[in-house]
Amino acid sequence: MFEPPEIALQRLVRDVPDFPEPGVVFKDITPLLADHTAFANVIAALADVGRDADGNPAVDKVVGMEARGFILAAPVALALGVGFVPVRKAGKLPGATHAVSYSLEYGEATLEIHQDGVAPGDRVLLVDDVLATGGTVAATEELVTKCGGAVHAVAVLMELSFLPGRATIGDLPLTALATI
Repeated sequence: MFEPPEIALQRLVRDVPDFPEPGVVFKDITPLLADHTAFANVIAALADVGRDADGNPAVDKVVGMEARGFILAAPVALALGVGFVPVRKAGKLPGATHAVSYSLEYGEATLEIHQDGVAPGDRVLLVDDVLATGGTVAATEELVTKCGGAVHAVAVLMELSFLPGRATIGDLPLTALATI
């Protein structure tokens, strides 16, 4: 039975207060991942962001951000028939990388991408679980640009409307399956 992704997210994403630190409400997506039908519907909805009006892939790569973005972006790439590229925390990729440091909702981080992960001219769909402050998306866009690619759009499960994520990412086309 088809359940709209927004309903599935409301039903299956649980709030975990004070994780990973006091004052933060963590959005736990593991119940969603454990529900095959809901997970499949969410992946299909995220993949649609990377398609043109005729249903063909409009992107050459799907980039997922560590760590929960990997879980979503890899099957989105498979659904689109394009490659998946991970963006990882500093020191986790074995080859030559580009790096960008940025601020998180509760700290600072550095992200890296393999220098050859995105080819010049590649159109890229960024996929992550939550858009919060927008720092991860903005840093990832910068990494894609350093490789010579261009971000086509951003697709996330949830946008936290009480944080400045949308303003931080500027004019990047954003699709959030749910806004909280």
